[in-house]
Amino acid sequence: MSNSFAYDDAYPSPPSFGQKCSNALHSVFTKDFWIGDYDYSFLLPAIPFTSQTPKNPPFFSLNAKTPVLLALLLGFQHALAMIGGVTSPPRIIAASANLTIEQTNYLVSAGLISTALLTLINIARIRIPKTNYYIGTGMLSVLGISFTSVSVAPKILSQMYQNGYCPTASDGTKLPCPQGYGAFIATCCICSLLEIAMSFIPSRFLKRLFPPIVTGPVVLLIGASLIMTGLEDWAGGSGCTSRTAMCPSNSAPHPLYWGSAQFIGLGFSVFATIIIIERFGPPLVKTTSVVIGLVVGMIISAATHYWDRSIIDAAPVITFNWVHTFRLRLYGPAVLPILAMYIVNMMEAIGDITATSDVSMLDVDGPDFDSRIQGGILCDGTSSLIAALMTITPLTTFAQNNGVISLTKCANRRAGFFCAFILFCMGLFGKFAAVFVAIPSSVLGGMTTFLFSSVTTSGIAIIAQIPFNRRNRFILTASLTLGMGSILVPNWFSYFFTYSGNNKGLTGFLDAITLVMENGFAIGAFISIFLNLILPEELDSDMHNDSPGISSGATNAIVELTAVEPVESTVDNKQDSEKKKSENNGITEASM
Repeated sequence: MSNSFAYDDAYPSPPSFGQKCSNALHSVFTKDFWIGDYDYSFLLPAIPFTSQTPKNPPFFSLNAKTPVLLALLLGFQHALAMIGGVTSPPRIIAASANLTIEQTNYLVSAGLISTALLTLINIARIRIPKTNYYIGTGMLSVLGISFTSVSVAPKILSQMYQNGYCPTASDGTKLPCPQGYGAFIATCCICSLLEIAMSFIPSRFLKRLFPPIVTGPVVLLIGASLIMTGLEDWAGGSGCTSRTAMCPSNSAPHPLYWGSAQFIGLGFSVFATIIIIERFGPPLVKTTSVVIGLVVGMIISAATHYWDRSIIDAAPVITFNWVHTFRLRLYGPAVLPILAMYIVNMMEAIGDITATSDVSMLDVDGPDFDSRIQGGILCDGTSSLIAALMTITPLTTFAQNNGVISLTKCANRRAGFFCAFILFCMGLFGKFAAVFVAIPSSVLGGMTTFLFSSVTTSGIAIIAQIPFNRRNRFILTASLTLGMGSILVPNWFSYFFTYSGNNKGLTGFLDAITLVMENGFAIGAFISIFLNLILPEELDSDMHNDSPGISSGATNAIVELTAVEPVESTVDNKQDSEKKKSENNGITEASM
């Protein structure tokens, strides 16, 4: 009998299912579950003009037991960091299709809801049965609406108006074209199969096919093409660029001519606020400087009577996906530029997942890292397919959250789940989306121009890592020749083809070529990929090299197109990351 008791003490039986449920229920009513012993002063801004010593918060790994309050606060911080990037693309694309205010309100809500639901999949990471492949990264890696589609959709919709696919009035006024928007998202849905297929290619081959000499100029060209749209909004509205008409319309609360000083001043209030926060704001507040700048511009514009309250009043209190639907139909001429868009999205995903892995103190090399890359790309492609069926444009991995992780030292997935929940609630309430639609174009333009400029800066940062030898200079010059040229002169290829027959297949093929040639990032991507494959590597790589060479991790230094916060911890700081891991070994936890 005594031997039996000794055996039971040495090898206690595992808890039963009932005991597990009882323990879990008991933990819900404890302080550790809700608040924990975390010092929340880490999240408070520093008091100006004092000699406060900066505090170093503890690190919370992916699956550490994080208090609910902390996860909720940081989830809200992540949501604020990405809200501008999620709500801007639907409004810009809806304006290109001349959709109604009601439809635009719906698209902003649908974008928030789709982003929230599909982010959950990316964070949770789902394994494909009976395989070693995954959908999702399993990290605090969020998805958002890709800004690449913002550079593609307006040109496609403009062509639809020119060839009669979208209706126009007798005086040439462009009428609402929901069928054009439906055709765009349907084509995106089909073309997403390319990114899904690329996710099964080993990441080392993708890095060789798309090195920084390819990704750098492409990201630069995307940013340059987007800046024009943002600046047109800043001056009064991208759809109202004539001095002969009042913007945004004659019936607006405070209509003015495009380019009026009042419009430019409203946009500058946003821009100036962002600069002030960057100079005087505490580190954690800087991650939401764009949103704070937008709020300041909203307050000033509301106080000076530029808002149209009827937009908010007409919006429903509660909404959801599929309240409005769009006819899904393939638009052949858009296939080539949209395929190029997905290649860019895939390149972004590699860089963003690498950055997230690094700030989360995970390996950025090896089988586990390759598995996260594969899962992230597959989630990008799958989410874009599902998003199209949810009436929204393609999604891609965002990088804004990397700055928040780096500052708060919390890479815990629970914060990501709360972020998705908050975004879902924002989309669920139609009045919230209507506020973003009602924002005067000049205020929104002040924010989006800054966001789009950060895209260009990301491209420059990638290019700066490239050895400037003769080969790379030639590839860069060739890709920018037509890429930048088509941005500065957008209709330069419009009259190249003169065919006017009834062969719709031939007409669609010629329209597709025209779209590619007039889309700066698409033609730039094709040229840089082609030249990188055919031009031999230089033997003397140090010749004319004024910048440091590319490290093994620098290939992945691609920043998401809406990122405005630099990642403080990079691949090159791997030794420092390992040191931090050992220091926080008592805090982090490897299990749920």
